[in-house]
Amino acid sequence: MRVVLSNTSSKAIYEQIADQVKDSIMKGELSPGDALPSIRALARDLRISVITTKRAYEELEKEKYIETIQGKGSFIAAQDNELMREKRLNIIEEKLMDAIMEARILGLELIEINEILKVLWEE
Repeated sequence: MRVVLSNTSSKAIYEQIADQVKDSIMKGELSPGDALPSIRALARDLRISVITTKRAYEELEKEKYIETIQGKGSFIAAQDNELMREKRLNIIEEKLMDAIMEARILGLELIEINEILKVLWEE
């Protein structure tokens, strides 16, 4: 599992970790049953506090992305496919809304946006 932290991000480090794990799950890069690095190992690799990695894992467990088995470690939890689809659709909607806001600032019309989307889709 690859995690990249940014000191310039407005998000807390534990949120950056949790978000990247969630993204990897949604993209299918991490599958149910896959083991995550131990809290200590991840903290050591990222050169951050164990408390920070623990908080990220607790957040992921609370949201049912991972499950922790005492003495064995943390693993990717089985996901509800319909719920995962809804989460992915929500992400797409947010990104499209950002693009629409930028297009409005530029004064683009809906037909121009549709044409851009069509070209990108066909690539």
